[in-house]
Amino acid sequence: MTHYRFADRMIHAPASFIDELFRVSGEPGVISFAGGLPDAALIDREGIARAAAAVMEDEEEGRFALQYSTTDGYRPLREYIAARYRRRLGIAAEADDIQIVNGSQQCLDLMAKIFLNPGDAVGMERPGYLGAIEAFSLYGPRICTVPLGEEGPDMGAFETMVRDRSPKFFYGIPNSQNPSGITYPDAARREIARLLDGTGTVFYEDDAFGDLFFDGRPRAPVKKYLSEGAVLSGSFSKIVAPGMRIGWILAPSPVLRQFNAAKQAADLHSNFLCQVVLHRYLSATDLDAHVRHVARIYGERCRTMCDLIDDLLPAGAARTTPEGGMFLMVFLPPGVSSMDVFREGVCQGVAVLPGVPFYADGGGEDTIRLNFSNADDASIAEGMERLARVVRALV
Repeated sequence: MTHYRFADRMIHAPASFIDELFRVSGEPGVISFAGGLPDAALIDREGIARAAAAVMEDEEEGRFALQYSTTDGYRPLREYIAARYRRRLGIAAEADDIQIVNGSQQCLDLMAKIFLNPGDAVGMERPGYLGAIEAFSLYGPRICTVPLGEEGPDMGAFETMVRDRSPKFFYGIPNSQNPSGITYPDAARREIARLLDGTGTVFYEDDAFGDLFFDGRPRAPVKKYLSEGAVLSGSFSKIVAPGMRIGWILAPSPVLRQFNAAKQAADLHSNFLCQVVLHRYLSATDLDAHVRHVARIYGERCRTMCDLIDDLLPAGAARTTPEGGMFLMVFLPPGVSSMDVFREGVCQGVAVLPGVPFYADGGGEDTIRLNFSNADDASIAEGMERLARVVRALV
């Protein structure tokens, strides 16, 4: 039998829950709150189809869109993103500050690749996004976590970590954090900027959910207060269509130079046809109105799910209260295991994501993450009834 001599870094790769949760989500009869999917019914299929047809019917633009391109991405699309940052958030962004990537998930890998040597410290929230934990772990860092609460990261622990561990960067999701749904208050964002200023630790701000606040009000990013000490990633996956796999990073030029070199070596450039089609679509669409519509529906579903958690789950259960996004976190009654809830839930026709993979340093046995964006009211009601039966049986 052939002996495969894999790289040592594969030893650091944690077991992935992502493939498992997508598999479970597709099981017939299972109501899934486990995935991270936007509602496909809210994707503007007709508008995207018109944009794609317009690109391909224009001989010059169609041939251009089907050719190789530059690594940094389609400039008109980058200009659109930069202009939206200036208008919505007051950030002095320009097209040259932005790099297009294959969904913001690619940023995780490339940021780790250009910053982390084995043994380097990297900071993140506890709980933290499991996709980031998986991406960073391949490079063999020491992952240092800071507890996350309703008021944002524990600032005492954050300051101590920065002072004592000097992480290369701290990865955080200030807006509708995944998995908790927590949004940092503005005071926490300003304090993070103050604590990091001049330290050499970069704040890596993942803003995949910043457009999806239920009240429609944008929140100022940490980068607005830290500027050269922060990078900001975004994505069209949650607000246009995830299948297009188009995200971006906004970063200072020294970071972008290294990032561009790493990306060029990885894939030359992101899907250029989709970039051109997306720009054509955005040029003909009121994205802000579309996003407000989507966020309003997600807000209604979130409130429905929160009310059912309060009404149906047994004493000792608690939850977070999202202001936006697609997720919330449930804290199970004492003695109830999230893995038992996951396994028994699938048997009872409801899928949740146990909290364990969100804790890089162990933990999460008493938490589950629920996704409310990809289920209608009837499915939420039935799914929560099933989940409540599972939890009550395990108390």
